[in-house]
Amino acid sequence: MENSVSEYSYSIEERIIGALQDIRKYLQEDGGDVEFVRFEVETRVAEIRLLGACKTCPMYMMTLRGGIERYLIAAVKEIRRVEPVS
Repeated sequence: MENSVSEYSYSIEERIIGALQDIRKYLQEDGGDVEFVRFEVETRVAEIRLLGACKTCPMYMMTLRGGIERYLIAAVKEIRRVEPVS
């Protein structure tokens, strides 16, 4: 996530939402989407909800781990893991 403002000028939640904005266009190209649910500080887990085609795609775990989680961990250093919720 490229930003001219210090990453710590924004809350963790705001930075997660911003990072998801960066990647959601790629999901939307295939009829899917993603939304931020919450960040659990104690476990450092970000919870997201997969929407549209992503909910029923057999490759959703690959998209989650190889794409969304990898990008979010790189963009928001506080995240240790990303988990999908219903």
